[in-house]
Amino acid sequence: MAQIEFVRGIKEEVVPDIRMTSSKDGSNGRAFFIFEQPNALAPDFNQEITGMYLVDEEGELVTRDVKGKFVNGVAQDLEVIYTWKTTAERERFMRFMERYAAENGLGFTKAE
Repeated sequence: MAQIEFVRGIKEEVVPDIRMTSSKDGSNGRAFFIFEQPNALAPDFNQEITGMYLVDEEGELVTRDVKGKFVNGVAQDLEVIYTWKTTAERERFMRFMERYAAENGLGFTKAE
């Protein structure tokens, strides 16, 4: 089980576009998530977004760097940045991503 939540306990059904950057040694870096029209922004979703929670059998990773993208005053997308600062944090993030990718049919392409 690997899922993304914006409110604890409520799975986000929209699968994001994810891009990653990191230092040459991989010890620090960021992952950029873009959710196009996520459930968390639906008009009938009456919960406050408190962060992005990456939940799997190992536990939970959290980021509060969540921003809404608005077009003509209407929320369209969520843009999220998850940052790691150590090799151990990166390895933990990658384990989550491997599980999440397997469950959601995502692939990984390494930049040249």
